[in-house]
Amino acid sequence: MSSLPHLCECGLGECRTNLLPVLYEMSDIATNSGDLSTVLGILLRLMRRHMRVVRGMVSLYDSDSGNIVVHESFGFTPEEVAKGIYRLGEGIIGKVVETGETIIVPSIRAEPAFLNRTGSRDDGDVDLSFLCVPIMRGRKVMGTISAERPYDNAELLKLDVEVLSILATTTSQAVELYLLENVENVALDAENRRLRAELKNRFKPANIIGNSKPMLELYQLIERVVRTKTKTTVLVLGESGVGKELVAGAIHHNGSAAHGPFVKFNCASLPESVIESELFGHEKGSFTGATGMRKGRFEEADGGTIFLDEVGEMSLPMQAKLLRVLQERTFERVGGNSPIKVDLRIVAATNRDLGEMVANGSFREDLYYRLNVYPITIPPLRERNGDIIALADYFVSRFSRDMGIEVKRISTPALNMLQTYSWPGNVRELENVIERAILLCEDGVIHGYNLPGALQAMVVGGESEAQADGLEGRLNAIEYELIVDALKLHQGNMTEAATHLGLTRRVLGLRMSKYNLNYKNYR
Repeated sequence: MSSLPHLCECGLGECRTNLLPVLYEMSDIATNSGDLSTVLGILLRLMRRHMRVVRGMVSLYDSDSGNIVVHESFGFTPEEVAKGIYRLGEGIIGKVVETGETIIVPSIRAEPAFLNRTGSRDDGDVDLSFLCVPIMRGRKVMGTISAERPYDNAELLKLDVEVLSILATTTSQAVELYLLENVENVALDAENRRLRAELKNRFKPANIIGNSKPMLELYQLIERVVRTKTKTTVLVLGESGVGKELVAGAIHHNGSAAHGPFVKFNCASLPESVIESELFGHEKGSFTGATGMRKGRFEEADGGTIFLDEVGEMSLPMQAKLLRVLQERTFERVGGNSPIKVDLRIVAATNRDLGEMVANGSFREDLYYRLNVYPITIPPLRERNGDIIALADYFVSRFSRDMGIEVKRISTPALNMLQTYSWPGNVRELENVIERAILLCEDGVIHGYNLPGALQAMVVGGESEAQADGLEGRLNAIEYELIVDALKLHQGNMTEAATHLGLTRRVLGLRMSKYNLNYKNYR
């Protein structure tokens, strides 16, 4: 504890005298009880509250497995913690355990040895320093204490390294006892965290974009149905364009039928006379033109999943035949009399109100209840506003790559238009809007005037779509975007923005009033 007097130096911008009572409390608990959980709780509280550490963690070394795992931390998500597994000599933490020497990284951003294994660092983050000290008993390294925070004073950084070294010494006895008693559990806990993180990622399907609350609830519904061994029938509900086929694909590829085929059929795409043959197949000679036996979609989907889109468009006679497949998983080909049994999951989808159709007699009640075993409703895009930008960025990236047109970004006014619009066509409409905008943009940036008139009208005055698509609407959209860009460039300074645009301050104010713009929003 010879470094303790140094803590009383308060001329470094931050005072460390307030650490002393907490250090003594921690030392007393470590000496008398040896309870690692309590000791580390005090340690992390001290780092967060008194040392202004942004992210901190205690990692323990299991010499049997060779793994160094995060045992306690703050500033990280459970998924990030689960990724924080290192080998001896790997990254900064691995090198500290290997050598028993403290490592100071003044700038994480400039340090190639910093692995960012947890994924917690982002290129847009404030540049931080990284301090890592070993936890040792004699010459035996049992783990590390590491901390991230910004420093503008080299002396304060050195002082905090001394503080972390004191903390490491104080915790070493409790860490040693814990490892002796729980060495196997350390590895098991790390593996469990990793598997839980993998499981969580598995049920946020890669083919679906969105982190809004309605989408997280949707992922939970998908998870519950795919983790069961039975091939439960699923009814996917939602407006046109919300992505019902994507949800059906996620159910298939993550469920018990993933090893089998995924067969899609649109019940409204063909005349009624053809649908029966398409779904159930036909025997040779069963009708004019049937020159050979043909398997239907249900037979092709055996062992996998069949997705019946727009099931509400089926005629009543076809509904009766579909009901039998749902009840018995058997059918006959057209012109045949031999029952064919299939083992598959049926996922049906519709944008219609089947309950209302049952009430007016256009949909069979018994079929409705057979389909409605596990309903999943996909929220419309207007109810998941937080996902619009992520979806737009994804479509920009995809179409830019496919078309060979470089698009760097979407302008702020254009983003405002995307977020303000009600999206009656949902994700499909957004996809079409971005594809059109990429074709129209000329400087690598999607501007508001590259978007359809209906979106421009939402921001630039509420004109009708016809007006917004006309000359006046286009000019308004361009004017609006130029004003917003100028305000953003000059941090809301109206005088500078007016000069930039070649206007007087008064004229700029009148133009801003026209579009309900407030300079304070750009400061």
